[in-house]
Amino acid sequence: MSSLPVSLPSTSTPQLPGFWRRAMHHRSFVIGAVLSALLILAAAVSYVWTPWSPYEMDMANKLQGPSSTHWLGTDVFGRDVASLLLVGARASILVGLIAVGIGLVVGTALGLLAAARRGWVEEAVMRLSDFTLAFPAILSAIMMTAVFGPGIVNAIIAIGIYNIPTFARIARASANAVWSREYVAAARACGKGAFAITLQHVLPNISAVLIVQSTIRFAIAILAEAALSYLGLGTQPPQPSWGRMLAEAQTMMWQAPLLAVFPGMAIAFAVLGLNLLGDGLRDLLDPRLARAR
Repeated sequence: MSSLPVSLPSTSTPQLPGFWRRAMHHRSFVIGAVLSALLILAAAVSYVWTPWSPYEMDMANKLQGPSSTHWLGTDVFGRDVASLLLVGARASILVGLIAVGIGLVVGTALGLLAAARRGWVEEAVMRLSDFTLAFPAILSAIMMTAVFGPGIVNAIIAIGIYNIPTFARIARASANAVWSREYVAAARACGKGAFAITLQHVLPNISAVLIVQSTIRFAIAILAEAALSYLGLGTQPPQPSWGRMLAEAQTMMWQAPLLAVFPGMAIAFAVLGLNLLGDGLRDLLDPRLARAR
């Protein structure tokens, strides 16, 4: 009984250095994780507190500069810019999560199916991916808007569909490499079917690649949502959006240039953080790079 407290540190210490010790010394991962955490924190805080109501207009105090009352000033409608930025982070995270989730789930399933079945199934999946890539997210959103009208739901669907072929190609290429390994051949010799091998051997071995790609596509989804909102095809009023804040600020560039600076910086830091996080995860989860460090 007396030896138990002494043995606990020795058993837990070897587990921590593996990933987290290297992660804490990886500059890109640390900076990306901090910036991504700030994005999530901003969205979370906006649910319980904002300096002012982001929907309350005060035309008497429009285009005010930063002050102790309005930390980042007010926009053309007298709304508090800091509150708009906080609430606008919700739309970016919502679009990123759902759109990347659609691409990850559907694209990975198609890629694994193509690698497991090969032949005409693989050819059909790859040609479908080529066809989908011919329609970028913005073009798809424009076509969907013409039919169903603008809105965040259509923007999410358009970005999600655009992510599917990317994940399908990556999952198929990574899965093909795993299918050629000796342990997969041994599993097939033992009588395991393609579905069981895919779940037990292929998917776990390509998960690191999919995680890294999800992080990078999340950043692209935030950019796409901002672009669609800027064009009036994404998040609709009165819901705040960083892209629409830029669109509203473009006519006030000479009178109040900070109106474009703040949402532009928010988009830039969010995308930079997610890209750095993805680069860091790629280095940390790659076994060859992990051994080199």
